Amino acid sequence: MLDLSALPPDFIWGAATAAYQIEGAVAEDGRKPSIWDTFSRIPGAVDNGDTGDVACDHYHRWPEDIGLMRRLNLDAYRFSVAWPRIFPDGVGQLNQAGLDFYDRLVDGLLAEGIRPFATMYHWDLPQALQDAGGWPNRATAEAFADYAAVVAARLGDRVADWNTVNEPLCVSWIGHLEGRMAPGERNLARAVHTSHHVLLGHGLVNQAIRASAKLAPSVGIVFNLSPIEPGSDRPEDVAAATRADGHVNRWWLDPVFGRGYPADMIECYGVEPPVRDGDLDLIGAPTEFLGINYYFRQIVVDDPLGAVPFVKQIPVPGSIETAMPWEVYAKGLEDILVSVAKTYGPRSIIVTENGSAWDDTVEPTGEIQDKERTDYLEQHLDAVRNAVLRGAPVDGYFAWSLLDNFEWAYGYDKRFGLVHVDYETQERTIKASGHRYADLVTTHKRSRESA
Repeated sequence: MLDLSALPPDFIWGAATAAYQIEGAVAEDGRKPSIWDTFSRIPGAVDNGDTGDVACDHYHRWPEDIGLMRRLNLDAYRFSVAWPRIFPDGVGQLNQAGLDFYDRLVDGLLAEGIRPFATMYHWDLPQALQDAGGWPNRATAEAFADYAAVVAARLGDRVADWNTVNEPLCVSWIGHLEGRMAPGERNLARAVHTSHHVLLGHGLVNQAIRASAKLAPSVGIVFNLSPIEPGSDRPEDVAAATRADGHVNRWWLDPVFGRGYPADMIECYGVEPPVRDGDLDLIGAPTEFLGINYYFRQIVVDDPLGAVPFVKQIPVPGSIETAMPWEVYAKGLEDILVSVAKTYGPRSIIVTENGSAWDDTVEPTGEIQDKERTDYLEQHLDAVRNAVLRGAPVDGYFAWSLLDNFEWAYGYDKRFGLVHVDYETQERTIKASGHRYADLVTTHKRSRESA
């Protein structure tokens, strides 16, 4: 029996999505292309040639989706604001219709007692800004702050909870170094410059939200973190694990917690981030929480002939893997939560994403009995509980994802949702895992009400 009574009484139960993955309506009401609209049209960039043109049609079906949140008994919903809906060219002319959409969404959430968590950047940079230089250009960070100030001024009388940037690692390393995500670049120097400007953008947006929102804001940044283990006790592999930890974890955590960029990684990259006077103070300015996304651990070995940081991730023999395929390792969530709490001392941690993709089967009855996802969910919530018992200040959990959706370069084949989406009909069906999540939320709420 899963016992979650150790979680804080005011623990936040939520689910998460991202704009490009669910909204569709990519050319409606003034929206112009983002880098993902462009990238998804490059032959071979996305599995099956899929795009986010329609996705889950959330732009039109959001009232139905809020109804699903209510049925799941969620406290909160984490969504992202699409920058190209607000400023179609990234800067310049404001698109009121885009703001109006999020106005309606926030009011609809609040009417159902659901707390909105707004993410300001979940990877959909306006293509016009990419054409002007993109994230390697410092001006993009400044434009990011201007856009965020407008959104916070409009929604900040009702939205108190803000995520600045989702997963800078993916923006920087996967998008600009490995080329597997938009904008599809493979350039180490531009990737390092991107990493700094995205973190600078976080600092500027943290400042902008505080200056623009009417409600006292709670602000955080979201990192995807992994515990790193060497594949053997060879000194080369131990050193490789240190580099991998620097690349995946420390490069992001250190500057946000006032430590600057790790010197060993600057040496590894051979590229200095383009830091100007005052940048590190902005990046390291206090926030109310740290968002952590967790999906897998990494076991690595030295790979001197490979790409920076010269490591190779190796599989774990006999492990259970999701459809991605990623190892199922719930202890890794506990470990990363405790490690970050001890090393950096954040005021609060929120698990802003955690979930799993499986090859779901729709039964003749229409039900989806996704036992693997249900097991994954329970195991990882148990890991959160264990981390809390070990002193980690974890105050919330957002399942990834509310809906099956456009899973970036994997297209629509990988399903993470608590709710199944038939992409032909747009019919939504709560999976067994979604019902189980709702039961766990209800049980914890009852325990806190009776305490």
